[in-house]
Amino acid sequence: MFSKILVANRGEIAIRAFRAAYELGAKTVAVFPHEDRNSIHRQKADEAYLIGQQGHPVRAYLDVNEIIRVAKESGCDAIYPGYGFLSENPDLARAAAGAGITFVGPPADVLELAGHKVRALEAAKQLEFLS
Repeated sequence: MFSKILVANRGEIAIRAFRAAYELGAKTVAVFPHEDRNSIHRQKADEAYLIGQQGHPVRAYLDVNEIIRVAKESGCDAIYPGYGFLSENPDLARAAAGAGITFVGPPADVLELAGHKVRALEAAKQLEFLS
């Protein structure tokens, strides 16, 4: 299993992930922009790191380079995106793999395929999932 997981999300999504990680014996890392400095998810994590620029809170959570930087600096062996924000971003999955960090979600090629519904439907038909 993992020893330290960065949760690339906020609020209730992050808190639920922290609880699951705790039950599995893993440490947790939160990221937060200046605007979320008093958020509960920041306080519930074992470690928390400021990301992004003041005045752009959503952009901070979408910054793949910042997420990877914090994961590496804090010694994480996994990144969990939760849902929304980066959960369907193949760039994060690819960057995590490139950094030797497990992305807790589908691999980049699957995320890319899922982002193109027509190609995803064709791939499912080729695999005989749909007739």
